[in-house]
Amino acid sequence: MKKSWIAVFSLLCFSCGVKKVTDVQKSDSVTATEILVKDTLKPSFTSVEIDTLLQEKLSIRALEVDKDKVWYAANNGNYGYLSLHGGKNFVGNIAKDTLKLEFRSMAQTKDHVFVLSVANPGLLYRISKDETEVQLVYQEKGEKVFYDAMHFWNDSEGIAVGDPTEDCFSLLLTKDGGQTWHKTSCDKLPKLADGEAFFAASNTNIISKGKRTWIVSGGKKSSVFYSDNKGKSWHIVETPIIQGSAMTGIFSADFYDENIGFATGGDYEKPQQNFGNKIITRDGGKTWNLIAENQGFGYGSCVQFVPNSHGNELVTVGASGIFYSYNQGKSWKKIADYKDLFTLRFVDSKTAIAAGNKKIIRLRFK
Repeated sequence: MKKSWIAVFSLLCFSCGVKKVTDVQKSDSVTATEILVKDTLKPSFTSVEIDTLLQEKLSIRALEVDKDKVWYAANNGNYGYLSLHGGKNFVGNIAKDTLKLEFRSMAQTKDHVFVLSVANPGLLYRISKDETEVQLVYQEKGEKVFYDAMHFWNDSEGIAVGDPTEDCFSLLLTKDGGQTWHKTSCDKLPKLADGEAFFAASNTNIISKGKRTWIVSGGKKSSVFYSDNKGKSWHIVETPIIQGSAMTGIFSADFYDENIGFATGGDYEKPQQNFGNKIITRDGGKTWNLIAENQGFGYGSCVQFVPNSHGNELVTVGASGIFYSYNQGKSWKKIADYKDLFTLRFVDSKTAIAAGNKKIIRLRFK
């Protein structure tokens, strides 16, 4: 599709520049009026202003919004935070022997952030938000160790998920605010299919609403694992997303509330393939349906609901750029051409932070 958005550069920018993308509603063949005739829903904004908050030689796949800051976890043992309102920034680094630690999982409580490395050994660190303490609280060695995502239900209870080291997924739980973590034995977990695992793409494999928790998998089998008791027991739900090879399946999911959820991914090795890569649920994850087949983006690395949008608005990042839907994923419009972003988090209904290869950007929806 030929792009019809107009890029305007503003002087009201950080040193890295500000780009304004206008007329989100327009496309080559469908006018804004025609869209509104077809659908009673409409976009909540008409332009997007983008400024670059960080440009460094980092690969960033995990973000956590903490009031007026955004924390990030990256490769080579790097982590830190950026002020969203002109305050100080912080850069930290964790070194462990000669290892090149890559942090793709991140979570937070009131007083701490947590980073978890991929691959062998899996190392989980508890970092005080006042920058005074970095503590190794869990480590696991083994050829198959690979942790993909982490999440806290509240300031005491947290969860991390990883690829199987036996015939079930790896599941870590904490009940003391992340001071200690315990791996759940396989006899308490569902079995994974052959070739089924998880993707450490954007730290969005785990989603919770209240006591309800969903974990999404990919690979030769792509499923949703559901728990209504914070990980004590799990139910398996099959999905219609494309699967069957090592780099297919769900890479990211989000739930707006306990009923409305959306998942994306696709075929990482065919990044422009835009069918079989978007699924939606409206019954709390009991059933999933394909949506927007042969429309919109291809491989999706991360999807997030826009806050206060009644579950109608979604934003994704991935190999095709940044895309937006105002009608629960039925149709999509590209709002920016960044193709090297991996993860996304909303600060509020009008502001989002995205990160990826060598950058962190802020999107302001106007």
